[in-house]
Amino acid sequence: MAATLVKAHAYGNDFLLMDEREVAAEDDRAAFARAVCERHRGIGADGLIFYRPTARGAAMQLLNADGSYSEVSGNGVRCLGAWLASAAQARHIDIDTDAGTKSLTLLGTEGGRYTFRASMGKPEQVAKETLDVAGATIDVVTLRVGNPQCVVLGDVTIERLHGVASRLAVHPRFAEGTNVELACVEAPGRVRILIWERGVGPTEASGTGACAAAVAAMQYGGAARDVQVESPGGSQRVEWTDEGLFLTGWAEVIGEVKWLSAARARA
Repeated sequence: MAATLVKAHAYGNDFLLMDEREVAAEDDRAAFARAVCERHRGIGADGLIFYRPTARGAAMQLLNADGSYSEVSGNGVRCLGAWLASAAQARHIDIDTDAGTKSLTLLGTEGGRYTFRASMGKPEQVAKETLDVAGATIDVVTLRVGNPQCVVLGDVTIERLHGVASRLAVHPRFAEGTNVELACVEAPGRVRILIWERGVGPTEASGTGACAAAVAAMQYGGAARDVQVESPGGSQRVEWTDEGLFLTGWAEVIGEVKWLSAARARA
């Protein structure tokens, strides 16, 4: 498959974008995602987004770096929005995902970065649970923000990310696997997180992860309903209103690259 891909990122959470019209029916999409997302032998990304232009924006489907399916990505939605806005200068963009339509409002551009406020819908199935992780009892908050999430409130350390979060991502409790965030409420308006994404591993940022961590912190950690969620890649704003969750942050398009069919043989 010779194809043109666009690379974009939001706070270091990077994605490849590919127009559906370049995909043949017989192509193995999972293998292709693994090949192009591979950091050393591919282009490198946390996920591959196949998109189809629509009258209001685009429809998308996301595969993680390991080729597995994901319902939605908040940062991926924004990356696609940045690509569409760069071509059409649209102020309002609707992205149809497998977790519903996400409406983006462009707030501004600066230095090649497109800042959007995105309507992410309402959190669902928010609950506290206690799980056994390698013999230790861990209190977690489980929920869905279009995709499955598991938040652990408390210490946010690299050791816990690799020791606790990595195990929770594949815990038997979660039949589909889950995204995991370690979250610490540092002030009513500030939450710090580390992320282990399903099908990827540690990521510098996550839009849905920021939303999930904010909900857990607001519901059970004393955080305000309007917070800055700080991850290694930067800070995103999450608001929880009667209308649902709103995520504000930027994305930027890095460039275009041609994937050559000869390289696909190693997928």
